[in-house]
Amino acid sequence: MKGTLTGWTGAALAACLLLTLSCTPADTAGTKAAGSYAEDRAQIEDLQARYLFALDSSDLDTYVSTFTEDGVLDIIAYQAKGRAEIRKKIEEAQNVFDPTAEAVQGSYPPTGRHNITNIVIKVDGDRAVGKAYWFHYGNNNPERKAQIDSYGHYEDEMVKVDGQWLFSKRVIYNEQVADWISPGGNPKAW
Repeated sequence: MKGTLTGWTGAALAACLLLTLSCTPADTAGTKAAGSYAEDRAQIEDLQARYLFALDSSDLDTYVSTFTEDGVLDIIAYQAKGRAEIRKKIEEAQNVFDPTAEAVQGSYPPTGRHNITNIVIKVDGDRAVGKAYWFHYGNNNPERKAQIDSYGHYEDEMVKVDGQWLFSKRVIYNEQVADWISPGGNPKAW
């Protein structure tokens, strides 16, 4: 018949059509398979940012909520296990490094900011590990000029709990504090 595909030609075209349709992206937003690494990474980076915003603004409730109930904060010189102990250690640290220190007359109180960079993350299902560099700058000096006063890196273990990524363990190395220095210098990504 004229205009009808038969035999090998028709079968080949039908196979190509089926293959094309099966490879064409469908509307898969919200499904587990759709961009899961990208979604997990974005959520983990958000976790890291919330952690730092909470730390810098002294929002202890948000800070401890970035950890699992039995999470570990390891600052080399000490370890805190569980949200209550983590909260206590951070409260103690804030009493030493008071972010609400008195302002010099006519100026704003000193402030500081933590920043995170060079983030590497490996996701395996509902578990992830990561490393990142961090640095802190502040203006707690007579000139009120921003300057980097400490830096180091994080080594993280994270788990997804009820759809939300949380730290199960965060190790903090600080290259400015002798008791917190990382062994062997600069870390390797993996």
